[in-house]
Amino acid sequence: MLEKLKQVESRYSEIESKLADPAFYSDNAVYQKLLREQRELQPVAETFRAYLRCGDELAQAQALLGDPELHDMAQEELERARAQQTQLEQQLRLLLLPRDPNDERNVILEIRSGVGGEESALFAHSLYRMYAMYAERRGWKLEIANLSETELGGVREISVLIEGAGAYSRLKFESGVHRVQRVPETEAGGRIHTSTVTVAVLPELDEIEFHIDPKDLQIDTYRSSGAGGQHVNKTESAIRITHLPTGTVVECQDERSQYKNKDRAMKILASRLYAVERERQETAVAAQRRSQVGSGMRNERIRTYNFPQGRVTDHRVGLTLYKLDQVLNGDLDEIMDALITADQAEKLRASAEES
Repeated sequence: MLEKLKQVESRYSEIESKLADPAFYSDNAVYQKLLREQRELQPVAETFRAYLRCGDELAQAQALLGDPELHDMAQEELERARAQQTQLEQQLRLLLLPRDPNDERNVILEIRSGVGGEESALFAHSLYRMYAMYAERRGWKLEIANLSETELGGVREISVLIEGAGAYSRLKFESGVHRVQRVPETEAGGRIHTSTVTVAVLPELDEIEFHIDPKDLQIDTYRSSGAGGQHVNKTESAIRITHLPTGTVVECQDERSQYKNKDRAMKILASRLYAVERERQETAVAAQRRSQVGSGMRNERIRTYNFPQGRVTDHRVGLTLYKLDQVLNGDLDEIMDALITADQAEKLRASAEES
């Protein structure tokens, strides 16, 4: 680990020197590339520099232990520096873990009602609202790509694009089956019903990044349904794209422009096909490591929302919070932080076993 850290710090120092040279300002492309690399290396390099400074402080404190007058002060400094060094070492181990290359991507979030009929569709709408409020808290932009509603205001299916820094890194553990336990408004006997909703979180890809052969596509246009007035009746702006080899179907009808709908539908299609291919490759590699936060498979029950008890339980990390209303209003950071921490702990354990 030490050798890798030295290489990172050396490269970071080299970039610092180059960026201080006015000659590099003339080529904007090179300059921007160096800035990006500097931002990527900065957390590791600066933490490593702090670790080295801590080592110097340890050496100085140890040298003063032999002085009777300074012994107590040196002992305190030694203990403080050791504690800080341990903390910095743990941070460096986390920073050196392999990063998910998709973490900084935007997200395509798909929510589908499952078991439970109308009650499931109503809860699907609640989950959409939860993620929309969370996106607002994080300063992310959210746009609906496709929406299929029920007569009572439920959601059969919705696809949304969420744009923002680190969106995928925060939302990627939301994929799976979300279960709700509550008494439906239509239930006269007061019995608790259990319904499910499926959530899929995909990193947004362009069709250029994931090659799709145009010959494999069937593209249909149709008139948008829902709100829109005369425009809906006159223009076939909605797009349905079918990927013939896999039978994957993507619809997009939110934009009034057929071109914009096609562009967005192609991105969703590329993201879905990429997710399937990635899952296939991971499964083929040594029976696929299953981490503490689960595999992210869409058929895996990940969380229960219990209304009578006002409780939310994430089954992957055994986290139970008695603040259901706050969670449904977008207060998701405590859950997501726990999932990210668990994932990091599992990766550290796997890294230690490999070494």
